[in-house]
Amino acid sequence: MAEYKEYVAWDVPTRWFHWINALAVIGLIGTGLVILFDDALGLSAPGKLTLKGIHASFGYVMAVNLLWRFVWAFLGNRYSRWRSVLPGGSGYLAALKAYSASFLSGEPQQYVGHNPLARVAVALLFLLLLVQAATGIVIAGTDLFWPPLGGSFAAWVAAPGVDPSLVVPGATDLIDKTSYDAMRAFRRPFVEAHELGFYALAILIVLHLIAVVMTEIHEGGSITSAMFTGRKILSRSPPDAP
Repeated sequence: MAEYKEYVAWDVPTRWFHWINALAVIGLIGTGLVILFDDALGLSAPGKLTLKGIHASFGYVMAVNLLWRFVWAFLGNRYSRWRSVLPGGSGYLAALKAYSASFLSGEPQQYVGHNPLARVAVALLFLLLLVQAATGIVIAGTDLFWPPLGGSFAAWVAAPGVDPSLVVPGATDLIDKTSYDAMRAFRRPFVEAHELGFYALAILIVLHLIAVVMTEIHEGGSITSAMFTGRKILSRSPPDAP
């Protein structure tokens, strides 16, 4: 007979990061899709510019939240720290092998924190979010002239004698066309990386949701509710228990 026991898993800052990140990414995906298909949707130039501003705002929220999570990985509880979040470290391969074998046996191990396979997914998620944040900052700087790089790009494209602080999107009379074309060529690889990252992130999120559902079904452990309460209720002794 299973003996259920409650364990403290996710601390408050980690849970706040998760839900803020989820909302920001949903906003980014929604606005990003409209921007990608603006012609088919009949979006006007001013409307697209406004939407880019909203998209960039979601991006800044995501980026600041992500940087905070990276800091908290040095300060949080044992399940929020890098050694429990990223794959690798002493005994990781053995733990991954044991978890995979237990999952295939139909009685998967239950973890308080991330299981060894989930740690791979978390690492990929962090990497993709970081790529999106970095490329998004460049795009916001070149498209909207927003900080932290917008001032530098404005100075690059400003016409001779024009104060770069006056350069705004669409102000063609204040922009040197040759410099502007060079700036757009510079930004192109960042846009391509951002779009590829967008699709990769969307796929990873779908896989994450599927994995959560499968884990709830096969392992139990109140995984979803733990992101609200911070606690997991497990029926088997977890390998990563204190």
